[in-house]
Amino acid sequence: MLETSARLLKLLSLLQAHRDWSGPELADRLGVTTRTVRNDVERLRTLGYPVHATPGVAGGYRLGAGAALPPLLLDDEEAVAVAVGLGRAAGGGVAGIEESSVRALAKLEQVLPAKLRRRVGALNAYTVQIPGAAPSVPPEVLTTIANAARDHERLRFDYTGHDGTGSRRDAEPYRLVHRRGRWYLLAWDVERRDWRTFRVDRISVRTPNGPRFTPRELPFDVAEHVERGLNTAMWRYRAKVLVHASAERMSGLPTGMDFEPVDEHTSIAHVGGDDLTGIAVWIGLLGVDFEVIEPPELAEVVRTLSERYRRAVSGT
Repeated sequence: MLETSARLLKLLSLLQAHRDWSGPELADRLGVTTRTVRNDVERLRTLGYPVHATPGVAGGYRLGAGAALPPLLLDDEEAVAVAVGLGRAAGGGVAGIEESSVRALAKLEQVLPAKLRRRVGALNAYTVQIPGAAPSVPPEVLTTIANAARDHERLRFDYTGHDGTGSRRDAEPYRLVHRRGRWYLLAWDVERRDWRTFRVDRISVRTPNGPRFTPRELPFDVAEHVERGLNTAMWRYRAKVLVHASAERMSGLPTGMDFEPVDEHTSIAHVGGDDLTGIAVWIGLLGVDFEVIEPPELAEVVRTLSERYRRAVSGT
């Protein structure tokens, strides 16, 4: 009986961790026959868990949504990860989730073993969060996108660009990326036939989702690709500046810019921003001489700033 109960718990954990399982896959994971898997699934149903079965070669098992949330089975590291994540979420970032995160964290801490409770408590007590000014995103939008990516379903949505213009998009979602307080979606744009990065707070999802798609192999590191693209493409202004320093030297600095080598002494910096004055100040912080290539409006802003700085030290 004890062995059967332990196996049922493991089966439930597997069903919670993955959307679809075939009978042979579950049997292999549990070290039993497919007939035993069928019997165990019936036991879970008797206990109130909505396990759905699809017959046929491509069939399998799936844990459906029930009338009540079933207990989650977490190992020590998973429990700590969830608790820490709830603590961070309580600090904001997702619209309306702060209070819910605090309630969920309180419930979780009540059932954590003492050793884990101390670990989580210490981390939350000695961590300081500085709230960002980035727009928050409704949690249902994040879960809708994540579920579509998991199920390989196209997303259809209205999108507002950085210039305020709207467009309708049909895209294959691949990853959600959280960067400096903002959420981004990395997707394959079906119409444009290219990879695109979208700000999630500018997305208005249309329902239902589109048809299923066959996942493509990601030809790049997701974090590096999104970071590189956000340095220019997502901003209102995009600038090119000739920097009097090598790309090798400048790329080692935490500037958030891309540097294109010209020769061993110079490079071109690609930088973006929503404000030209901010771009000018940021370039000035590089600590090297530079020349504005484009846009011409940036050159005028740099000229205005230089005059202001000159007056600040000359007294005129």
